[in-house]
Amino acid sequence: MAPPSEPLYKRDEKALCFHHELLYEAKVLDFKPVDPNDKKSAYQYKVHYKGWKNTWDDWVPEDRLRKLTPENKELAHNLRHDMLQTQRNQRALPTSHKKKAHSSTRGSEERQTSVAAGSGPRGQKRGRDYEIEKEDAFQARLAVRIYTPDRLKSLLVDDWENVTKNLQLVRLPSDKPASVILDEYFEVEKLKRRPGSPEADILEEVVQGMKEYFNKSLGRILLYRFEREQFYDIHARMESPTGDLAGRTLADVYGGEHLLRLFVSMPELIAQTNMDNQSINRLREELSSMLNWLSKDTNVNTYFASTYESPGQEYTDKIRGVA
Repeated sequence: MAPPSEPLYKRDEKALCFHHELLYEAKVLDFKPVDPNDKKSAYQYKVHYKGWKNTWDDWVPEDRLRKLTPENKELAHNLRHDMLQTQRNQRALPTSHKKKAHSSTRGSEERQTSVAAGSGPRGQKRGRDYEIEKEDAFQARLAVRIYTPDRLKSLLVDDWENVTKNLQLVRLPSDKPASVILDEYFEVEKLKRRPGSPEADILEEVVQGMKEYFNKSLGRILLYRFEREQFYDIHARMESPTGDLAGRTLADVYGGEHLLRLFVSMPELIAQTNMDNQSINRLREELSSMLNWLSKDTNVNTYFASTYESPGQEYTDKIRGVA
């Protein structure tokens, strides 16, 4: 991929710049190629952070800068809000309760935990120390936070109640499946990014990655127990060479409700990877952008208008029989 021939940011342009996990308002003082001897070299920019001393002026790569748009301003606000909230929670809770504070929004209906038994008195203390070390490492990884707009949180609650309390199911296949939602977001968002730029490449990678995550995690972590029988039926129809769902993926069948559950699960999934902080911050930014786009009124009405249906007494009895 050839870097752009012209800098994306001009001298004296106001922008937002990442410093660690937060976005700060900054001013571009200068720019220059990363490699002066390479005509296709990408650019780096000297920035001054608003309200900071000149000693903090720094040369940064282009991927740390963001245009000063209302969407990016909102992202900067949300990142700061989440960081402050995390710090308050960590100060307020004793260590033994911190793990519980990171529970998923959709609850722990199906989760089970197990504690390995020690082999004997001699190993108990060392085993306990090891468990504490594991929990501390787990807490550090779970520091990843993705801002979810209140409008979408409300939809998550409604979805949970419809399935677990009202014993209803989303009608499948969805008219607007997850793959279509992600593709439509991609088409809208790519217009804001310069073709061939790192930001455009990252957008494509994240959208494709979300489809992969969706297909691999739906049957494992995104379903409530009451949805299991429906999933088995859907999977059988997908596996049938002549069925109406033959050749489709789960992302082509399940819609916005389940995609939203994936977003909520992403912090835990990211915590299990070996991504560095810069990559995590970039991914978090992309996911936050998707969620902000999904929370717009037109998109909520388009992608979360699925009809919940009562599957009938036979289905309910079957679920209760295996519970």
